[in-house]
Amino acid sequence: MYGNYLDDAAKIVAEKREENLKFEHARLTAEQKDDLLLKFHPDRIKEQFTELKIGPNKGQKAPIELAEMLQAKPRLEPEKIDLNHIDYESDVLVIGGGGAGTSAAIMASEAGAKVLLVTKLRVGDANTMMAEGGIQAADKPNDSPAQHYLDCYGGGHFDGKPELVYTLVNKAPGVIKWLNDLGVEFDKMSDGTMVTTHGGGTSRKRMHACKDYSGAEIMRTLRDETFNRADSITVVDFTAAIELIKNDKGEACGAVLMNIETGEIRIAKAKVVIIATGGAGRMHYQGFPTSNHYGATADGLVLAYRAGAKLLYQDSLQYHPTGAAYPTQILGKLVTEKVRSLGAKLINKDGEVYIHPLETRDVNASGIIREVKEGRGVKNDVQDAVWLDTPMIEMIHGEGTILKSIPAMYNMFIKYGIDIRKEPILVYPTLHYQNGGVEIDKTCHTNVPNLLVAGEASGGVHGTNRLMGNSLLDVVVFGREAGIEAGKMFKDIKLSEKMNLDHVKAFEKERAAAKISGDAVSPKVLPTYHHGNKEFDKEIPGATL
Repeated sequence: MYGNYLDDAAKIVAEKREENLKFEHARLTAEQKDDLLLKFHPDRIKEQFTELKIGPNKGQKAPIELAEMLQAKPRLEPEKIDLNHIDYESDVLVIGGGGAGTSAAIMASEAGAKVLLVTKLRVGDANTMMAEGGIQAADKPNDSPAQHYLDCYGGGHFDGKPELVYTLVNKAPGVIKWLNDLGVEFDKMSDGTMVTTHGGGTSRKRMHACKDYSGAEIMRTLRDETFNRADSITVVDFTAAIELIKNDKGEACGAVLMNIETGEIRIAKAKVVIIATGGAGRMHYQGFPTSNHYGATADGLVLAYRAGAKLLYQDSLQYHPTGAAYPTQILGKLVTEKVRSLGAKLINKDGEVYIHPLETRDVNASGIIREVKEGRGVKNDVQDAVWLDTPMIEMIHGEGTILKSIPAMYNMFIKYGIDIRKEPILVYPTLHYQNGGVEIDKTCHTNVPNLLVAGEASGGVHGTNRLMGNSLLDVVVFGREAGIEAGKMFKDIKLSEKMNLDHVKAFEKERAAAKISGDAVSPKVLPTYHHGNKEFDKEIPGATL
């Protein structure tokens, strides 16, 4: 047991477990959902957002922390950068080494392109690696891409760009086959049929998983395939892109790179640039903990915005309802939605099932925040929270289900003496996904010529809320689409002779005219967790001052 004051709180859940197991909470009506979101979702707290004063989205709102980065001082001084000294030359430059970046690199390579993949950590150090629950695809007889479309479009509050949602769901079955053929070890029945389950907001069982290591298994496979193509894909790791480069036609044609260990500057020249830098959880919007990997600092949005690319839904973030809230060591770590799809219910301090466990993520996150704010949360010395009653899983499916289906969850908690087979766990929303990002079309083009964006750094695929399993799908579908498109484009593009950073100079003038002050520089590159020691920052090239 917890061995402290939480034991008594957990006993209340245990005493009502049989009763709660039989109780099926009604789904909320559309009106009830809207009311809950309006009152409790973090995206609806007006004072946590500010109006952008400069750039393509001037006049629109953005989270305070993101707005600061979008409008901050550039990390470099254009006059001090020698663009004539080229360190890397390629057909396609991919910035980011997660699921989208590797998928893009693989497909561009397949088309005959010489690819340079640059990543500020290592290939695979990405949110893709952190994903657990699964990847959606309508590939069973009782399902269809049309049904998947309705779930996805509706789950995103009808805000998704229709052509992007259409591409996502129609490419999904083919992506599952592609991943399976590459060697992803999907869960399968004895006859080889893939196991599929429900996720929040899904009307069919279309979640394909690899136990609860889905993202890690997919990333392992994509990373291996990337390295297997070493003859056409060059990987440069521990190197961050800190500015895009344009030519005299205003087209993207490369990037200024910085080795994050030494601070050395390098110049990469390319015919096509693909941004696949992932999310923003390490920005810790509104002080929330995050499930994201260490490098998720919205760099791609900053680079694209400064180059003139429009953003879409930059004010929409996903707070996963079930982040670990106890103990301190795993605060914010993802507790996969698969736990709820297997039958675990959300319980307040009074032992009551207060909401259906598979409402959409924004609704369930808002429900947890409501319970805590209205005094029905479980108070503890880490993060007030609600219970997720995991012992229900084996009561439903039989002994051994947890170790078979969600071993990562068991392992994460047992390290701290919590056996999720016997004890409920405490959960609270964690900053999980960047719903908005750089606006793209169905082939990943932005409004900046020769600049493509794929994966979590893009906006419009999920509207203003994402369903479980559509993130892994998004990064692979649109990562592939970006790579395929770049593989077509590079054959008709010549390497630029006249490169410049004029857009950076123009941005600085716009910044000065808007009287934006402050010492913040962007892109952020790495988060900092010390307490304002600027001398410490100077010792780590790329850290935020």
